[in-house]
Order: sequence, then C-alpha cells, then structure tokens
Amino acid sequence: MVEALHSPALAGVAHGFLTRKGGVSTGALPGLQCGFGAGDDEAAVCENRRLAATAVLAGAALVTPYQVHSPDAVIVKEPWAFENRPRADALVTDRKGILLGIVTADCAPILLADKQANVVGAAHAGWRGALGGVIEQTVRAMESLGARRPCISAAIGPCIAQASYEVGEDFREHFSEDGMRFFVAGRQGHWRFDLEGYVTCKLQQAGVGRIDALSLDTYASADEEGARFYSFRRATHRGEVDYGRQLSLIGLA
Repeated sequence: MVEALHSPALAGVAHGFLTRKGGVSTGALPGLQCGFGAGDDEAAVCENRRLAATAVLAGAALVTPYQVHSPDAVIVKEPWAFENRPRADALVTDRKGILLGIVTADCAPILLADKQANVVGAAHAGWRGALGGVIEQTVRAMESLGARRPCISAAIGPCIAQASYEVGEDFREHFSEDGMRFFVAGRQGHWRFDLEGYVTCKLQQAGVGRIDALSLDTYASADEEGARFYSFRRATHRGEVDYGRQLSLIGLA
C-alpha cells in the first residue's frame, strides 16, 4: 500500500506527499517511483502514478508539468495530454476533479490551498526556483483565481535538510545578504544550506497565512527497510546510475 503524508494545515483538502512505499517499480529504484526521467520502466511509472492519484483523490485527472527549475506557474483549466504538458514548476486550479502533481528528489514540494476560495496550488521549489520567484508566482496565480494571501495555507513536504545539504562558496554567492542567514559553515570552503527555512521565509514574504514545514530529510530519512524517500544527492554520493522521484499531489474534490 502506498504511503501519503498529510499536513494539518491542509486538513479538508485532498492532498498527499508520497513516499517510496508501495508501488510496482523494481530493480535499482524499487517502490513508488514516479519520474519518467529516471530510466525506469514506463509502464511501472504510469501504474505508480495511478496508485498515487487514487490514494489522494480517486477518479481525478492527474496533471503534471515538465519541470525545469523555473519561476513559472500555470493555471490549469482542464487536463492536458502528458506529451503537451507545459514547461513550468508550479500549477494552480479552481476546478474540481483535477489533481495537481509535482515530482521531487531533494527539492521542496509545496502544496497550497485557500479553502474559502476553493483554489489549490502545487510548486516545485529547488534553490534556483525559490530564488527566482516560483513561490511568488504561485501565490500570484492563486490570487488571480480569487484566493486571498492571508487565507492561503501551505505545506512544505520532504526535502533535503540543512545537515545534508553541503554547498560551495560559488553556490552561496547567488544569494543576497539577507539570504546569508540560511547558511551555516561546514568544512573549510563549504556551507550547509537550509532549503526548507529559505522556502518558509519566501512563503512568509509572499503573505501566506499559514505555513507547515514537515521537516523530513529526503537524504537521511530511513526506516527499517531502507530509505523512505528518493534523493538525488544520496544517489549521486553512492555513485548510483540514476535516482527516483516522489510525487506530491493536491486537488479539489
């Protein structure tokens, strides 16, 4: 059975941050592997996505973007064919029966909802997208559908934690003076970046009324059967051929 993690901030809204538990993928990436770019069997990925969608909002039409680490948010008015998906990193809708989905493998998945306005959103926020404005664009798109910033609740799902996210000085140079507070010194010439803290700050600055950070580390989180989440950085450090992606979903029933 698949595992969908929920946030109290989004209670009453169909949503879930999926782990790698359940699913039909085997081999190097066993479990609920939902990324088509992972070198996995396409039929298995399709079935994993179906299982995930059914667990969150049975019967809904799943839509996902072609993620490119951009600040772009797309308003979804009707489902699209997978091959026609837009290049974007956030989706918003006010239509019932549409399930918004994004895939991640260390980046921060953000699910948002204004329950009064019946508007939901999903954003893929890596450091580049968060720095570039994907959170602001997502909130702005929700506003265009009638959402009000103080009424928006947001949940930040599993992502790489600061303790696991070592970066070089060249990475740190992308950020302004205000962004320096999200770095702590690591080994010589290196820093550890707080992605979840940075995303939380961006949501606060965007005027989001309620923010819930799950504080689950994709790199380190594990159970008795092994890693609970797929992680790009962990796979890279282990010299693995590819890495899996987990799916985060939200929709209006």
